[in-house]
Amino acid sequence: MHLIRKIVGSVSGWLALLLLGASSGMKSRAALQLENIALRHQIGVLQRSAKKRPTLRAADRLLWVWLSRVWADWRSALIIVKPETVVAWHRKAFRLFWTWKIRRGKPGRPPVPREVRDLIRRMSKENPGWGAPRIHGELLKLGINVGETSVSKYLVRSPKPPSQTWRTFLDNHVKSLVSVDFFTVPTIRFQVLYVFLVLAHERRRIIHFAVTAHPTAEWTAQQLREAFPWDSAPRYLLRDRDRIFGRDFVEQVKAMGIKQVLSAPRSPWQRAYVERVIGSIRRECLDHLIVFSEASLSRHLHSFIGYYNCASYYPTYLCC
Repeated sequence: MHLIRKIVGSVSGWLALLLLGASSGMKSRAALQLENIALRHQIGVLQRSAKKRPTLRAADRLLWVWLSRVWADWRSALIIVKPETVVAWHRKAFRLFWTWKIRRGKPGRPPVPREVRDLIRRMSKENPGWGAPRIHGELLKLGINVGETSVSKYLVRSPKPPSQTWRTFLDNHVKSLVSVDFFTVPTIRFQVLYVFLVLAHERRRIIHFAVTAHPTAEWTAQQLREAFPWDSAPRYLLRDRDRIFGRDFVEQVKAMGIKQVLSAPRSPWQRAYVERVIGSIRRECLDHLIVFSEASLSRHLHSFIGYYNCASYYPTYLCC
């Protein structure tokens, strides 16, 4: 058995040598020379390091970076380090080369004179509403040729924006903002009832609600008149693009001096307040009962909305 293994091992060794010779014959003379250089270099590194871990110098790294650029099969002859290490050396050499070229090479864009920089800052400070394009145009009128990016670089940055933020705008107009929306409720006879809801953004208070089985634009306009009698109409009304808000409703809104704000299609998050109130009504009230008719639904909603509005102003224990 030992003799058979020895014969098989010798045969496999000879086959490996034959395959290696055949592959060497197919290689070009330049590839064989590069492979010879790579193998001799690695032997030299191992002899130089003796029994210690192979240590590579800067010249060794540069040699392998050069071999990776001119020889496509350089990975097959690399033994002492991983191919990824050589790629990392090449990237590091690339960074070092361009760093040297930037520092030692030709100068880039000429610097902006100090007088021009002071002029840009002065114009920006005295005219807060002017941006980089406007100041750039004024400088060109004065015969000063400077780029717009350079102008934006030297603008005076104000700590506060020149106009109010969106949050400030909402805080200033929260008392004059209301949202309207519909939601449906099924009955015990599998009918569908529609609930019209009017919500004031200030304190999230429900101003008005109504229930119907056949909503129309005229009925919706009448509910809006009941919600805001006399001169109590808000300034802005936020709603979706439902077709139930027809021409009669739009004309009634205009007659009351209210400005409509329409949300984008399929964007309920733009009416987050009223959508959240509808979700609260469903989770805390309607999901726990069965509706028989319009009258029963109106009674349940009247009771819950009274509790909801009271709880929004006072603690819960004072509303009981």
